[in-house]
Amino acid sequence: MTNPLETAGVSPTGVVGKVRSPAAVVIFTIITLGIYYIYWVYQVGREMKEYNDSGLGPLVNLLLVLGGMVTAGVTAIVLWFTLPNDVAGTYERDNKRPTISALAGFWHLLPIIGSIIWLVKIQNRLNALWEGRA
Repeated sequence: MTNPLETAGVSPTGVVGKVRSPAAVVIFTIITLGIYYIYWVYQVGREMKEYNDSGLGPLVNLLLVLGGMVTAGVTAIVLWFTLPNDVAGTYERDNKRPTISALAGFWHLLPIIGSIIWLVKIQNRLNALWEGRA
């Protein structure tokens, strides 16, 4: 007999991620000079993997962020597009219409405010998914 969660595209564990305040994520990122952002990227990758095995995963996300520090931001630019794409993939694997796409990475082209918009959009989309499953 098949597990109804497996047919819905959700892993049997389906561990729901943490709902976070987007404003708190932005504020903590600013206060910690980006250290919280590194933690956030890792946690978001971990939560999507644990929920329905989608996304690049926490270690790849972490390497992209840390690699951006070494490569003058080149690998961090990759993360701008892959992270929202991973969120979209999480929605798709849960048989839901994604409300974000890799194109969200272009928000970073707006100095400072674009990065904040990008982060808030991603966290809001994740919150909506986690709240819908809780």
